[in-house]
Amino acid sequence: MTNELLWILFALLNFAILIVMYRIFGKAGLFVWIGMSTVIANIQVIKTVEMLGLIATLGNITYGTIFLATDILNENHGKKEAKKAVWLGFASLLIMTIVMQVVLRFTPHASDISQEALETIFEIVPNIALGSMAAFVISQYLDVWIYSKIKKLLPSERMLWIRNNGSTMISQFVDTLVFCSIAFYDLHDFDVWLEILLTTYVIKFAVAALDTPFLYMAKKIKPKLNE
Repeated sequence: MTNELLWILFALLNFAILIVMYRIFGKAGLFVWIGMSTVIANIQVIKTVEMLGLIATLGNITYGTIFLATDILNENHGKKEAKKAVWLGFASLLIMTIVMQVVLRFTPHASDISQEALETIFEIVPNIALGSMAAFVISQYLDVWIYSKIKKLLPSERMLWIRNNGSTMISQFVDTLVFCSIAFYDLHDFDVWLEILLTTYVIKFAVAALDTPFLYMAKKIKPKLNE
């Protein structure tokens, strides 16, 4: 299976699981999704792949679903709940980074087979986590703010796609610029860094476009879990 086809299937899988979480658990399910996805995306982003002849990092799909989750919260539960979710995601990433740095400091037993693998992943994570935390807070607050402003101007349900895409695509660009500037500035040559920056945003742009039907779906959902 090609990376391009796998990417599409993976995006649909992520969106579908998010909607199921919301259908079963309501806004609590979105809070869990945001915290989990923030951590997972920052591990996935370490892996680089080639798609359509361009270098890209993984994690963009899972990370992109966070914007969908906060848009659903903003749309169905209000800006206050969306902001709460932003800080939950920030706290999840911060805690993971601190805990895993302590884990790496333990001297492994002679029979241990995981230390090198953990170091490969989590020794890089602090740099990535710093960039991600800064980008996450800035872009998510921007996303919530833009979404709320557009919703006041265009409150009709027919304008839901404009609220979703307008807020997400602008905030995703800010997110990508801040993240790549902090996380990858000393890991790659400038040409590679610029290619990662551009391809990352193009991928996030595509994710934002793909998530629109799922936001309409979430608008109609009545969660099973009463809140």
